[in-house]
Amino acid sequence: MTRTLNATLQPLDTTIPDPALIVLIGPAGSGKTTLASTWAPTQVLCLDQYRALVSDQAGDQNATGDAVLALHSVLEARLSRGLTSIVDATNCEKTVRAGLVQTARRYSIPTVAMLMAAPLPVCLERNAARPADRRVPENIVRAQHRAAVDSHPHLHDEGFDHVVFAPSIDRLSPLLARGAANRRAELGWDGGQGLGNELLLRRFFGPDIARLAQWKDHSILGGGDRIVELRAGAGTLTLALRLDTDGEGDIGFDVLVACPAGEDNLAAEACPGPAWVPVYSAIDLHRAHLGELDNHEDLQCAHCGYRGDSDHEASADQNKDAAGNKALTR
Repeated sequence: MTRTLNATLQPLDTTIPDPALIVLIGPAGSGKTTLASTWAPTQVLCLDQYRALVSDQAGDQNATGDAVLALHSVLEARLSRGLTSIVDATNCEKTVRAGLVQTARRYSIPTVAMLMAAPLPVCLERNAARPADRRVPENIVRAQHRAAVDSHPHLHDEGFDHVVFAPSIDRLSPLLARGAANRRAELGWDGGQGLGNELLLRRFFGPDIARLAQWKDHSILGGGDRIVELRAGAGTLTLALRLDTDGEGDIGFDVLVACPAGEDNLAAEACPGPAWVPVYSAIDLHRAHLGELDNHEDLQCAHCGYRGDSDHEASADQNKDAAGNKALTR
């Protein structure tokens, strides 16, 4: 009869001290990284991430030795400070677990063996769906699953203070609590200043781009709207925050580009702009930086009235007509 973690293991307790060294035990595809994500990112030491750090490829098995050394170095530093640490790796080998337990003992930190519960077919299915560079051979997944099941009766003898069955603990509550606290801080509901309009940048373009923002209020360049300068070294993009993009209160961003009017040699000189193009994502920002939006159909120049593919002479004539009509009505 095939044995599975779900069928043969029962939780001995649900105790997770703080601080503690929490060792996740389970084959590839058993859900270790998903469970680990319910702790704060700084607490989780994921072997895949360390492989990526030393080789730029999370699935580079040839980098495992260096990755383990790096992981253990950080683990030692954390445990020496009395910090809870979660080791996200298969940890199916007894020798690997023994090294982790010995490390925790040197700093008098309690140890928790946390056993995953995914049945072998589930692990195999998840593993098969992974990208090729992170997929583990099926025979290895089977061996890991078998080793994880066999480890259960011996974990206390190996020195673990607590043996916990993963489905027996509630990790949703702390995840939601942390998420709620982070959101309150972003909104300023915790008594702080919050992120303000940076939240808009994050929503449109992501946190990596939002952290580059330098805001300028009531900018002449932006027609009185707020301007956002994104700077990284010599690279710069200028955005304008539009608080009413469609007359119905929708909020959005425009990116500053060169006005193409005059480039066709029909005008005496190139238009100085500013010209703006709506942007909705980091993809649009990248295209703008490469100059791919300079002739965009939604481009509009605040100086000459150029719109999309209309030519400069037509725009200039429209402006003259508008100025003449305005003069007649005075």
